[in-house]
Amino acid sequence: MKAIVMRAYGGPENLELTEVPEPKVGPDSVLVRVRAAGVNPVDWKIGQGYLDPMLYVYFPFVPGWDLAGVVERIGPGVTEFAPGDEVFGYARLDYVQHGTYAELAAVPVRTLARKPASLGWQQAAGLPLAGLTAYQSLRAVGSPGAGRTVLVHAAAGGVGSLATQIAVAAGARAIGTASERNHDFLRSLGAEPVVYGEGLADRVRALAPDGVDAALDYVGGEAVAVSKQVVVDGDGSRIASIVDAEGVTRAGGHLVWVRPDAADLGVLAELADRGRLTVHIDRELPLAEAAEAWAASAAGRTRGKIVLVVS
Repeated sequence: MKAIVMRAYGGPENLELTEVPEPKVGPDSVLVRVRAAGVNPVDWKIGQGYLDPMLYVYFPFVPGWDLAGVVERIGPGVTEFAPGDEVFGYARLDYVQHGTYAELAAVPVRTLARKPASLGWQQAAGLPLAGLTAYQSLRAVGSPGAGRTVLVHAAAGGVGSLATQIAVAAGARAIGTASERNHDFLRSLGAEPVVYGEGLADRVRALAPDGVDAALDYVGGEAVAVSKQVVVDGDGSRIASIVDAEGVTRAGGHLVWVRPDAADLGVLAELADRGRLTVHIDRELPLAEAAEAWAASAAGRTRGKIVLVVS
């Protein structure tokens, strides 16, 4: 089968499209014929060795943790799915070797859910990691709902755009930071946009004079410090970050490291099928152009998601 492989740490230039053996399917795993694979910043960060202190990496490895596709075969312990089922998932393991940038991927059943019927393959492939991150970070700050206000930093990005929609679907008011070119996009998601940068706290207070009930940091920098200034009563427990471990810990908030969770994927699928959650695709590229996808992701100006079309 065809797959993208990396034989040594490095940048996008180290990605190679080649033939690799079909993966083995364990007792509690599912073999998925991949239709599309989501591209996430963690993919190229692994490629550059940033996660080497945390994860065993076995070269050559196939990158990728997000997928959408069709079940080809199931392990003997799997009862949740059957061949032909359409699924999507966040197929993260505790090591890096067999990823989703491939025609076939063997993934644990615990990382999969049925694909939302309302989403195409590319949208479904872009949802798992970013959607789970958004949903789990909102849960960390108390799942704000009706009558609550949430500040979303980097609200136009892959995670931020989904967090905004999930919060709005729950009845919350969302204030989102983004560059001016993305303000109309945020309005289309139901958010009130503000420009990031110097003076952000004052601009947020102008929209929410009594403060916001929770804040989500998806960008780093000064986001946690600004959040501390505008969250009601300066309550750090209502701040979550996925990038600033030191800052959010010091503030008394939550560092969120996304976890594969089939039940949470099911919630996201239900929101999508109710018309409350969609995935904006910034760019679709064929599998062979994974290097271009990584370069675009690393540039950091993506609105929504980048996806590889596999089959």
